[in-house]
Amino acid sequence: MSGAPAQEPVTPYRVPAGVAEAEIREKSSRFLAILTPAPDEETAKTALAEIERRHPDASHCCFAWRLGQPPRERSSDAGEPAGTAGMPMLQVLRGAELSDVLAVVVRWFGGTKLGKGGLARAYAAAAREALAGLPVARRVPTVRRTLELPYDLLGAVKRLVHPPAVELVDESYGEQVRLVLQVHTERLEELEAALANLGLATCSRDHAGNGARSGA
Repeated sequence: MSGAPAQEPVTPYRVPAGVAEAEIREKSSRFLAILTPAPDEETAKTALAEIERRHPDASHCCFAWRLGQPPRERSSDAGEPAGTAGMPMLQVLRGAELSDVLAVVVRWFGGTKLGKGGLARAYAAAAREALAGLPVARRVPTVRRTLELPYDLLGAVKRLVHPPAVELVDESYGEQVRLVLQVHTERLEELEAALANLGLATCSRDHAGNGARSGA
């Protein structure tokens, strides 16, 4: 008797478990690299703006980020010649297989031009130096689901909550109950089938970065 094919297990991915900074100097220019967690674009933009605010005298504030799984990527040369700053930093993050991470390298020009090759090497070297001191964790890809249900089904739904694979992250009570669940993506199909058997459907597909586990 044939059945539905088993779902592929979801592979945890590497994320920063803290913040790391490092500084290098190249021909009198100073490069300060900062790596910080960024589970979403809003967090990344806020962190970038704060770093720029802290260093108003910098010549350039270049960045790269990788968010989510599969990673969504973005980088900026912030006024440096095209391809000499953001992309070398992004390649360092790719090589480390990191996601949910923002890399910023702040440069103070020292008076001597480095050339395109020298710039690319300096920005990559600064990012690698910070990476060497970065604590790393593993995170399981998750999604959030929102449910609205009558009170008489609350007990049945709560019996489907089994942390860490299915976690209750928020609940509110009015005319109906509203629950927000965070679900490992490999358990999503199973959960939605169980809810459908209760006559319920979920809404919202906000990806989240919960499920972090310590270790490199």
